[in-house]
Amino acid sequence: MPINRRTFLEVSGAAALVGRVQVPDKSSVKVEKDIVFAKAAQTDLRCDIYRPPAGTEKRMGLIHIHGGGFARGTKDNMGDQIIPITSRGYVSIAVEYRLSSVAKWPAPIQDVKAAIRWTRANASSLRIDPQRIAVVGHSAGGHLALFAAGTANRPEFEGESGPPKAGTELAACVAFYPVTVINPQSFAPALMPDGNDEAANRAASPTSYVTKTFAPTILFHGLADVTVAPESSQRFLQLLRDAGVASELHTFAGVPHEFDQHPEFAESCAQLIDFFLDRHVLHPRTYPPFQPGAPRR
Repeated sequence: MPINRRTFLEVSGAAALVGRVQVPDKSSVKVEKDIVFAKAAQTDLRCDIYRPPAGTEKRMGLIHIHGGGFARGTKDNMGDQIIPITSRGYVSIAVEYRLSSVAKWPAPIQDVKAAIRWTRANASSLRIDPQRIAVVGHSAGGHLALFAAGTANRPEFEGESGPPKAGTELAACVAFYPVTVINPQSFAPALMPDGNDEAANRAASPTSYVTKTFAPTILFHGLADVTVAPESSQRFLQLLRDAGVASELHTFAGVPHEFDQHPEFAESCAQLIDFFLDRHVLHPRTYPPFQPGAPRR
């Protein structure tokens, strides 16, 4: 049954956690900066590795993809968004990709795929399980995360950089206020090559790749977002549900685009991400259906 707009706007925000929470001490997370994970054309692609505090490790890697409308942004200013989830035991890898001033589509997704292959090929040194790799994307990075989650090992998007034999399948996807559709009114001018048409825009849109093989996905969106409409995440959730993909959407009243730059939202979202990954990747489990009149446990 489709989600109606009233349900989306009035009910889905209930998932937000109540109260203010503390951001973990940054000194408990160790960071390795500017490690080259691939070379694209003449460009070295670099990443930062955030390692969790000793004793918390869950042997799962999260690849973080920054936003910026495909034309700007950097991995270097993501620390405050990354540290809360890293402190819960995840190895986080913040990656860069070629921006539109350097290369047009499909260059950005090829760079993300190279990062996935590099992470899998280096799972031992990263101290993660190679089958427990997820992507976390913000805005334009959310587009790339969703696209990667729906196109594992598809040759037309893999590119030639990074370790050639490691696969690009993913255990899960996390998308903050993601761009889900490319069209001339929004992000096509920045992302797409000159002369692209409607078919090319559809082929560059994550909505075109939602099938039952899509990675389990959790979405976050602020209901006051005027950069990427929150209804786009509602529609994407419905596509995932129709395909039978494990998926959730968490919305937050009164907050705009990039709301998770505020520490209390970064921490609250980290708790929700951790719970989602625990249920669908680390310790998969299901729950019995509700039975009216049955005793409560």
